[in-house]
Amino acid sequence: MRRSPAIPILLFAVTFATTLVAGALQQGVNPLEDPLSVWKGLPFSLTLLFILGSHEFGHWAMARRHGIDVTLPHFIPAPSIIGTFGAFISMKSPIPDRRVLLDVGAAGPLTGLIVSVPVLLAGLFLSDVTAASPDAEGLTLGSSLLFSLLTWLVHGSTPDELNLVLHPVAFSGWIGLLVTNLNLLPVGQLDGGHVAYAVLERRQRVLSAAVVAGLLILGVVGWSGWLLWAAILMVLGIHHPPVTFDWIPLDRRRRTIGWITLGLFAATFIPVPFRGL
Repeated sequence: MRRSPAIPILLFAVTFATTLVAGALQQGVNPLEDPLSVWKGLPFSLTLLFILGSHEFGHWAMARRHGIDVTLPHFIPAPSIIGTFGAFISMKSPIPDRRVLLDVGAAGPLTGLIVSVPVLLAGLFLSDVTAASPDAEGLTLGSSLLFSLLTWLVHGSTPDELNLVLHPVAFSGWIGLLVTNLNLLPVGQLDGGHVAYAVLERRQRVLSAAVVAGLLILGVVGWSGWLLWAAILMVLGIHHPPVTFDWIPLDRRRRTIGWITLGLFAATFIPVPFRGL
């Protein structure tokens, strides 16, 4: 079914504007007082949209390959520190079996990772290491196993008395890894839920319940944002619905891709993504 691209294009244009403003604000620009300097938000905006778009077009291309009726990516503008709530596609036809479910579910995060890692490496090379100030205030970002590894490859070990100040490109790469991880939560109909159901079948219910319980605990002892995420997931539903031909098994290659994708969730998970919010 052919659909007008007008709404996706409009949403992309608005999200470009909101991420551009967010990037400019990160650079200390007040768009109302100095609108001509808003271009300073371009490095953050363009790289973030590239990462988010790559993720969603990974899903889109795989869905089209399998003959699934799917919309173009819809970007979501938002008045936040990054200017967006991400992007999504909507599948308008049922998923026939777990093989297709695995292909479509894993294509987005894997494509997003392929784009995020070089962007993050380039941004880390542009980032500065400065002396830490005990009286400094502001936003502190958490670290995942993958982010820590990439940081070590570029800057080596960073002592506690030093701070890594991320370049806007590196910050967009960090956001890319965070978005990949949030989508890989093996719950409901998130990307990770698709992959977990394809690999584990109905045992995905146990894993999803355990993950939501873990988020609730982390929300109490760590970052309160996990409480909101857990609430959203419970409202949307933590169990994945069966596919049409549920009895068709995964082949060995897809099963391996599925486990690698779930391993990516562990590698990109950040227990406390933000401090100082």
